[in-house]
Amino acid sequence: MRRWLFVRWLALIACLPLTGCFNGLLLTPTHVSDPVEETVVTEPKRWLCRDKIAIIDVSGMILNARSSGIFGDGENMVSLFRERLDAAAKDPRVKAVVLRINSPGGAVTASDIMYRDLVNFRARTGKPVVACMMDLAASGAYYLAMGADYVYCHPTTVTGSIGVIMSLYNASGLAEKIGITSNAIKSGPIKDIGNPLRDMTDEERAVLQHLVNNFYDQFVQVVSTGRHMTEDEVRKLADGRVYAGTEAKTLRLVDEVGYLEDAIDCAKSLAQVRDAAVVAYERGGGYCGSVYAGLPHIPSNINIHLDVPGLSHSRGAAFLYVWEPGVLP
Repeated sequence: MRRWLFVRWLALIACLPLTGCFNGLLLTPTHVSDPVEETVVTEPKRWLCRDKIAIIDVSGMILNARSSGIFGDGENMVSLFRERLDAAAKDPRVKAVVLRINSPGGAVTASDIMYRDLVNFRARTGKPVVACMMDLAASGAYYLAMGADYVYCHPTTVTGSIGVIMSLYNASGLAEKIGITSNAIKSGPIKDIGNPLRDMTDEERAVLQHLVNNFYDQFVQVVSTGRHMTEDEVRKLADGRVYAGTEAKTLRLVDEVGYLEDAIDCAKSLAQVRDAAVVAYERGGGYCGSVYAGLPHIPSNINIHLDVPGLSHSRGAAFLYVWEPGVLP
């Protein structure tokens, strides 16, 4: 079966040049069981310089689960993030970390775990961390950035979305039309809270709202600590809305508006080094033309499995620090 699937993929790839808009495809088989390897992104300017700045990527939905996509099961972001931090911590030549973020956020617990890992990394190593927000660093991704020493964003970065959401749906009207009823056998009146085949009671809504409020308060505290603002100041900005990078700077949600090169220079300054190689960590080597290049990652076993963010059957209803307009959370 795998052989036939591989043949089909080769046939598809062979046909792509016929479309007239194909510039090439690099397939680099790797194994997710392999340890991460260092890849040099840019060499230092001075020949004898041995210092390094490590770029660690956080891209996509923040979930404590293996991500899915057209090329395979992917990585567990929480696990991979910790592994990369550990690699940077163990290397004495790594003097600072640039956290490159491009994410709408994700699950409440996964975001908090990665934030705590970042805070602990700084505490145990003394190595400075500079967060650099790319296109999007909202909600749980912004939460994570609060664990850095300094926060950069691009002028056009979309950030903020400080808040919590849990989306539940009421399909009782549709179910009634097609003759479907819910017959839950439960140990208590609230055991099937969120059942989409009946209306939510006031008591049930109060239970869920209490949880959302608790998670929201935790988010506000993290921002208050990270931005050196009072909780009242944070709450005025934390109604769930997003901000452009320049506006976020005016509102003190970030330290500076700039670009990735600026964040790298800032990391060097905080680490008190004049020059350094820029490195990244991936499974298997890969070519990086510049600091903006993403490292290629193609799993060794190709299979098609698509999940719509927020609608994964394996996760169900969840409390989320996420901003993803146009897609059901």
